Amino acid sequence: MTPPLEMAKDIVIPSIIPEDERVWVPQAENVWFRPLCLSTRQGYWVNLLRVRKSGILSRHRHPAPVHGYVVEGKWHYLEHDWVATQGSYVFEPPGETHTLVVPADVPQMITLFHITGAMIYVDAEGKVTAYEDVFTKIEMCRKHYIACGLGEDYIQQFIR
Repeated sequence: MTPPLEMAKDIVIPSIIPEDERVWVPQAENVWFRPLCLSTRQGYWVNLLRVRKSGILSRHRHPAPVHGYVVEGKWHYLEHDWVATQGSYVFEPPGETHTLVVPADVPQMITLFHITGAMIYVDAEGKVTAYEDVFTKIEMCRKHYIACGLGEDYIQQFIR
């Protein structure tokens, strides 16, 4: 059977933890993300978040649901009494503001996140300080892949 002409191509990544460190895109000091799928048509992205520092990472909210799966390490939100550990699944409802914290006893945290819409960074009073969406993520990747030698087109494999 012939697939529809408009159908997007599959993405198959045999090993989501890359051997080439250049695939990890720096986001902040000791914080990187590894893109897996960047959907410009539906406004979502799927990536691994890798953190190699303890403490508060960010205070933010989302206008749409977020799904997470902890691959390695653990983390929690200041606003909740649960801890997401290796193997945990986390659902974040739209509208909630939370503050991601990596405990001091965690040398590395890696979590797969599926984020629809945006990450809206806020200060302690809830005032918007920055945002990320699929388009800003693509631009971050493109700049990094050019700078590290993978090339401008490297990001294309993840865009649908």
